[in-house]
Amino acid sequence: MLTSSTVNIDLKFTKNVMMYTFYNRYNNKQTKLALNNQLLLQIPTSIQQQAWKEAQQHSHKIAQYNAYLNRVCLYTFLSWLNYESDEAFSNSSIYPSEEGLYSILEIVNGVAIGIGRRRILLIPYENIDSESLRVPQEWLDIPTLVSDYYLAVEVDLEPNPEECTLTIQGFATHRQIKQLGKYEPRDRTYILPIHKLTKSLTVMQLTLDMQMREEIPELPILSELDAQNFLELLGDASIYSPRLRVDIPFAQWAALINNDEWRQQLYQRRIGRLVTKSQVKTNNLSKWLQNSFDNGWQSLNTLFNQESRNLPYSFRYHEIAAKGTSVDAIKLIDLEMRLSNQSVALLIGLTPENDRIAVRVQLHPAQGKTYLPFNIKLVLISQSDSIIQEIKSRTQDNFIQLKRFICPAGKIFKIQVSIDELSVTEEFLIEPLTFTQQ
Repeated sequence: MLTSSTVNIDLKFTKNVMMYTFYNRYNNKQTKLALNNQLLLQIPTSIQQQAWKEAQQHSHKIAQYNAYLNRVCLYTFLSWLNYESDEAFSNSSIYPSEEGLYSILEIVNGVAIGIGRRRILLIPYENIDSESLRVPQEWLDIPTLVSDYYLAVEVDLEPNPEECTLTIQGFATHRQIKQLGKYEPRDRTYILPIHKLTKSLTVMQLTLDMQMREEIPELPILSELDAQNFLELLGDASIYSPRLRVDIPFAQWAALINNDEWRQQLYQRRIGRLVTKSQVKTNNLSKWLQNSFDNGWQSLNTLFNQESRNLPYSFRYHEIAAKGTSVDAIKLIDLEMRLSNQSVALLIGLTPENDRIAVRVQLHPAQGKTYLPFNIKLVLISQSDSIIQEIKSRTQDNFIQLKRFICPAGKIFKIQVSIDELSVTEEFLIEPLTFTQQ
């Protein structure tokens, strides 16, 4: 087993006093690499506040506190990594993404960070007397979640926010935990004693180019029907820990959350924000090109030919917006009282390109207004609910638009208009194109 004694380390330490310090620019304070070669970091008050705010987006108090503890750990350590002088730890990022954290922290303890081709996992805990690193099975046996290094992180949350710290107790590799760790089926965790961890992060840095993962078996294929049945069952927020349902074998649970879309659906169900497919009507863009529009949409040219007191649109940039497109359609979007009874107009422009369609999306003020509401957001979302593009209005924006994108036949995408916690989502489908370009 690789330990700190097998690697030539340049840093020298006294017995109990730290001799190496690192100036941490994100909070203008010193952080210490000391105390038995362990990294000690102060947790900035700003990070505690941010983590607490984000943690409220979970289904119950236990999940909220778990998310808070993990985010405090993640943001503090990630800030240190990104300011670490050695390039090996620079350009680190949240895995899979900031947005993806919600669906993960709703169901399991641990947060992952990507460093180039490698991945590290932070497992936070508050018990200062803890003698073991306990890693949830998901982080070791699910292909999309497996990491190379697993860090035990002690989080000390003192009553005084300025005294809160975290300490990296040490790390183990994926291979070490799989080979040496004890599996506990009752809570589906792998356990490795703290004294078997490598304390110096320098060792991790020097082994980044080495293969640290044990081979794991492939997951079973889960049918859409089985997945939806599991989602309906586990989407009940009164089930505090869906990962421990003994009536669902781990392999099936793993196959469910290995799928990004299903994991996101589970999170949305548990926080009560799921929008089912029956609630979202899919707009068929192929029919739009034949001048057949879905309910609520109409041709922009038709709209401008109308004289209605209820639709006094003010599109100063209409000629620019419509230039070079074959079809423009528009729909009023109402976000309730958040906009002080003001609606906005969503404009979709389409241009056929062989068997694909080029799409342009804009958001305009409506009802005779000159400017969009401040801080309204326009978002392009993939079929798997990943955010592809987004833009937010500033003060005195006449309109905002996404970058023009190409969508092939058979694909679905979504456009979301939101402000604060309110949002409206439109789903679009492009069927195989059978029309001729006009």
